[in-house]
Amino acid sequence: MAVRSKLGSGDHLYLVDGSGYIFRAYHALPPLTRKSDGLPVGAVSGFCNMLAKLLDEMDGAETPTHLGVIFDASGRSFRNEIYSDYKAHRPPAPEDLVPQFPLVRDAVRAFNIPAVEKEGFEADDLIATYAEEAAKAGARVTIVSSDKDLMQLVGGTIDMVDTMKDKKIDLDGVIEKFGVGPERVIDVQALAGDSVGQCTGCARHWHQNGGTANRRIWRSGHSAGARRRDQTTKAAGKPGKFCRAGAYQPRTCNLAPRCAHAGCA
Repeated sequence: MAVRSKLGSGDHLYLVDGSGYIFRAYHALPPLTRKSDGLPVGAVSGFCNMLAKLLDEMDGAETPTHLGVIFDASGRSFRNEIYSDYKAHRPPAPEDLVPQFPLVRDAVRAFNIPAVEKEGFEADDLIATYAEEAAKAGARVTIVSSDKDLMQLVGGTIDMVDTMKDKKIDLDGVIEKFGVGPERVIDVQALAGDSVGQCTGCARHWHQNGGTANRRIWRSGHSAGARRRDQTTKAAGKPGKFCRAGAYQPRTCNLAPRCAHAGCA
């Protein structure tokens, strides 16, 4: 049984983007069903293999003291209240993947790792909030994800790892991706828009003048977007206690409706 403890200096928290892992596992492997009843289990099998590989590779300086797998909660998020078209046209999850969602969460718990989600929030909302709070406590944080939105968190004691590309993402990696530092990613995203979330941005202007826009954002100092993130980070409630050999223990989080999320405007 995991022992609760608060994070502090010398601790290393791993936050795994479980929702991203599920879809990568689903699309990377051929269909697989359980012989006894035909239940689809391909994504579960692939997810478990990916998680086991990650755990096997955690050694030396990369060994975490705390670990958690974070998932999107089903249903709408607070963004739908702000912007009704948010992800409105995204197709539903494949039928053979839907019954695997609860099985994946059960599998994570079978690894003795917390499976964390909260109604009304997406995985990256929780990852961002946990990462910021852990960093404030003096802990090192590694985010395991390929989600570009989370790159705005990189810096200080927070880094990212994309296990599919076997690539560590640091400050230079963010600049390589966006042309600006992490503190300006919000501004770039706002201009570029997000087709997945049906956020149009200023696409025409961006495609014609993106390089110039990047340079202006880089030189702009403390932008309005960065100020908004600072304000919403302060507004977010404490996410709860940490768990030694696990991660944050889920509880009713007093998260403000605009928590410290990658891409929350």
